[in-house]
Amino acid sequence: MKHGSFKIICLIVWACITVLSGYGDEITNNFETKILESFDGDSGYTWKVEASKFATKSGDTKYPLLTYVEAWPIAAFGNNRGENARDIKSLGLHGKFDRRGYNWIDLYPVNPDDSDGNPAEIRIPGRVRNLDLWVWGSNLNYYIEVFLRDYQGVIHTLRLGEIGYTGWRNLRVNIPGSIPQSKRILPAYAGLTFVKFRIWTQPAERVDNFFIYFKQLKVLTDVFESLYDGNDLADPQNVDKIWANSN
Repeated sequence: MKHGSFKIICLIVWACITVLSGYGDEITNNFETKILESFDGDSGYTWKVEASKFATKSGDTKYPLLTYVEAWPIAAFGNNRGENARDIKSLGLHGKFDRRGYNWIDLYPVNPDDSDGNPAEIRIPGRVRNLDLWVWGSNLNYYIEVFLRDYQGVIHTLRLGEIGYTGWRNLRVNIPGSIPQSKRILPAYAGLTFVKFRIWTQPAERVDNFFIYFKQLKVLTDVFESLYDGNDLADPQNVDKIWANSN
């Protein structure tokens, strides 16, 4: 009887180890904070905007406009008014619409060497748990969405937060588990890419002249990867190098 009970216990332990090892990449705890974009103007990306049809045009000026400003959230960077203050900037957006309603503005990155200005998505390392952004608001009833693309090409839209407040505030959104970030087959890692932000205005809110500022887009992400014999052959960058000159 005792011998039979011992065998049953061993089988249960073996089954648990097998299950946990099979899903080792899903149960991880090596979390790191990664800055995807500082908005200092030196990240390697150029930021562009596109707006819905009632965006104001005044002569040769077409809204919205973008510029970098020497301003930042003191809660994150301190006063920093010394000699290095000019190294810290934020991205400013100046918007105008001719009509109230559900107007929108897309803010997206572009590779500076792309003369056609095609959007360039930002790769997010690891398996991201949450994403946050510092946003300066002027108490207007607008809100911001973030667009993420998974490895299957599906775009997921998450509501980052309302900006009906005054001054700087850190907006954060958790990434739901329903968005896939891994695969059964190798390579198991299948990270997300950042596509764009979308700012929405509300029908009852004024839209004739407004300003929004952005600073430091970052993520909390799990960068743990299981090691196994031959794991380098599942590294996408290494695979690209191996097969680059195969023809």
